[in-house]
Amino acid sequence: MTVQTSPVNDRAHEEFTAHDAPLFSGLPGDISASFEFFPPKTEKMEAKLWDAVSELKPLGPSFVSVTYGAGGSTRERTHATVARIIDEAGLPAAAHLTCVGASKAEIREVAEHYWEAGVRHIVALRGDAGEPGAPFTPHPDGYASAADLVAGLKDIADFDISVAAYPETHPDADCPQADLDNLKRKLDAGASRAITQFFFSAETFFRFRDEAAACGIAAPIIPGILPVTNVAQARKFAGACGAEIPAWMDGLFEGLDARPAARQLVAATVAAELCRRLYAGGVRDYHFYTLNRADLAYAICHMLGMRPTGA
Repeated sequence: MTVQTSPVNDRAHEEFTAHDAPLFSGLPGDISASFEFFPPKTEKMEAKLWDAVSELKPLGPSFVSVTYGAGGSTRERTHATVARIIDEAGLPAAAHLTCVGASKAEIREVAEHYWEAGVRHIVALRGDAGEPGAPFTPHPDGYASAADLVAGLKDIADFDISVAAYPETHPDADCPQADLDNLKRKLDAGASRAITQFFFSAETFFRFRDEAAACGIAAPIIPGILPVTNVAQARKFAGACGAEIPAWMDGLFEGLDARPAARQLVAATVAAELCRRLYAGGVRDYHFYTLNRADLAYAICHMLGMRPTGA
């Protein structure tokens, strides 16, 4: 006789296991992962990026994404990187696209070029003008919001579209509810899923997920994971997306500036523990902000039970 278990009992079992057994023992690898890269500026950076893509490819990512600079500043490099990932690595690649500094006609041109290159997945973002945190000003002939961009892209082609979510509220939002309302507009406009900005507390994600569900949001919300090796850099990123850097993180990395191997170990440990807590709460899909490095994301996926396809 097969015994059926409820999601509540499964979660209780996972929580018990996470606290009373070795954290990463016996995980079945029933997760999927996606990885974000940024377009390289130099040949050396391109080689580093391609090493990362090659190292992560055997994990069979659900997709990899390539970011898009403010005002379309990386347009050509983003397109070239996405096209190469599709052509040479054979991976499903998503291209980021923002509203900043572009008319609807220009965005249509970019989107059509992506479609011709085999891109079927777009990460649609409102974007920020110039430096992180600078106010967004719509192009007079452009899209005024990410929701409008999503609707416009769906009119251009049948793209699979991901959008951004902010567990700790976007800095431009009047309040958390307004931010959730905006997320719902983006999903209602045709997006398939939301990918969160990074965060450092599993409860932050679970609370956000529950609040989204209470607002009628049923689409998948994938947690974005940033393994931190440089707290100052992470703090700069956090200022642009409303994330909070825990006070304990400074102390954890103190004295490790000249010890890169130790920094890597600490970074992997912190991020893996977060992912394990998310796993205990039922999360099976993860999106890693790689900063064009594979080692940390690969190690975390390995600890969560993921193995190279065919291994």
